[in-house]
Amino acid sequence: MTGVPASAAGGHHHRQAVAVRPARLWNIANILTMMRLALVPGFVLLMLHNGGYDPAWRSFAWAAFAIAMITDLFDGHLARRYNLVTDFGKIADPIADKAIMGAALICLSALSDLPWWVTGVILFREMGITLMRFWVIRHGVIPASRGGKLKTLAQGTAVGMYILALTGPLATLRFWVMAVAVVLTVVTGLDYVRQAIVLRRAGRAAQEPTS
Repeated sequence: MTGVPASAAGGHHHRQAVAVRPARLWNIANILTMMRLALVPGFVLLMLHNGGYDPAWRSFAWAAFAIAMITDLFDGHLARRYNLVTDFGKIADPIADKAIMGAALICLSALSDLPWWVTGVILFREMGITLMRFWVIRHGVIPASRGGKLKTLAQGTAVGMYILALTGPLATLRFWVMAVAVVLTVVTGLDYVRQAIVLRRAGRAAQEPTS
């Protein structure tokens, strides 16, 4: 006997077990992600209500879009900081991001507020990069770049400005913000393609037997 209580002797091991305990599905990060998914149909209804051109309803739609963008900033940060990363979150988070942005772009183009080619370029890039990440995932993960974060900020700002019924100088400003967003979308998309090719080649080279 050591004279040490069993609970004290096993305390260190217990703390280790708690530290590596997998995150539960129902955590704050995943709840925020699910809230963002639930906002998508609500946003569409607000955006298209009363013909889609009512400034008041467009303001409500902007509020829903803004909440979705803000929760996007917080759920990933919370998941990483407090070890709340789950398989559900890894899948649902990017889907929620693409869903709210895609819904906004399609609504804007359907209302003739935004050219369809802009919506096509952005959606093609986002879906293509997502598929590319899965293509190279066995060789490694393509990290989010600073340019990619700037692209997300520019897209969110530009789309938010188009959702609001702006006129005058602000309407002109949103055109240029969207132009910057489109350029960043294309440039960062090409950079992700380059990274994916390099990563895949390096992974395949590492798997080849050495002579």
